[in-house]
Parts: sequence; structure tokens; C-alpha cells
Amino acid sequence: MNKIILETNNLKKSFNHADGKITLFENFNIKIKEGELVALVGPSGSGKSSLLHLLALLDDPTKGEIILNKQETQHLSNYQKDELRRSSVSIIFQDNNLLTDFTAIENVMMPLIIKGENTKEIFKKAEQILKNVKIFNRSKHFPNQLSGGEQQRIAIARALIAETKIILADEPTGNLDFKTSKEIFSLFLKLKKLKKTIIFATHNRELANRADYKLYISQGTIKRVNAR
Repeated sequence: MNKIILETNNLKKSFNHADGKITLFENFNIKIKEGELVALVGPSGSGKSSLLHLLALLDDPTKGEIILNKQETQHLSNYQKDELRRSSVSIIFQDNNLLTDFTAIENVMMPLIIKGENTKEIFKKAEQILKNVKIFNRSKHFPNQLSGGEQQRIAIARALIAETKIILADEPTGNLDFKTSKEIFSLFLKLKKLKKTIIFATHNRELANRADYKLYISQGTIKRVNAR
């Protein structure tokens, strides 16, 4: 039986606005298991990105707590959160966040370089991962020499090299054509088979319906909805 790897207890996020306080969601409780593929859906501005940032420990909730890999995070210092995130979570942003002055393979290597691991070993790992995501032939190219789909593959490869159990993806196919979107999603399905937990925000109804289930955010609530 797959274990619970991510849990929220009475999670709430609100912020002050010129028109008053806005609550994105509150009393959100969920237990996400190892190997689950979860689609985060809802209208633009509903709070999908905000929820991903909370789950990645990049932002603090207004109320409630997040338990990540059995670790309560409510009272952790920023340093402790950084350490837990590095060991447990990989993030794929919609705009990729690739470093423009570094080649594709150097971008992929970066998470382990930051950890201080052996450079030769990192290079071997990066080469293998680039082969796995079928973009090894572009490993020496810079981001501005790559298409949107190629850049997203590099971003996914960078997320994979850290070997974290959780992958959070914010609109990973939002800027891609239909064919490339399906190819990226096929990579997620392969990761699921490796018991990676993937939570991805998307407006793509077809891809959302292929997840294990959906989390629908709207008007301050988050509901679990079975995918078709």
C-alpha cells in the first residue's frame, strides 16, 4: 500500500487587496499518496499557483499546516524548509526558469552542483536523464536555441536529477502545442510508474482527465473530483 507523502490540515491562504481581504481557499485537507498523479484545475486566478507554492514551502499559509514526507513544517526555520525542499520536492515552472547563460546539460546538473556532489558523477547522471527524456542531442545548446517543448524537457530533466519523491508542476504544458503536451504528459506517466508523486496545475481538460483525480479550486474552496 502506497504511503502518504504529502498532507494538509485545515490549510488557508488569504491576502489583503485594495477591495478587501481575498481568501483563495480555506479548511483544505488532503492526504496525497506516493505515486499519485494529481491534476490541479480551476479558473485563472483561483489559486492554483499559490497552492503549489505553499506545497513547495515557498510561501507560508495564513492558517493550517503542511506535512511533507512525514515532516511537520509549520515551525521550521527558512533554512530547514530549504533543506527539506531540496531533498523532497522538485518544481517545474511554466516559464521553465532555465539559466540563460548555461547549456542544457549544465542547467540539468545545477541542482546537484548546488548540493556539492562530484562533478563527473553529476555529468554522467545528466547525460542519462537527457537520453531518457529524448533530448540528449540538444545537450550543448543554450535555452534561447531551444523550442518551448525542448526547454520544458530540460526543465523536467532538471527536476528528475534531484531524485525527489514529489514533483510540482505549474502549467507544464501551457505554452506547448498539443503533440508536445501529450509527449510531456507521457513522461509524467512514466514517473508515476517509478512511484513519483506528481501534482500539476493545468487548463488542459484532456490531460487533467488522465490524472488519478483532480483538485478543483473555485471561489475559496478546493474539492477532490474523480477524473474520467
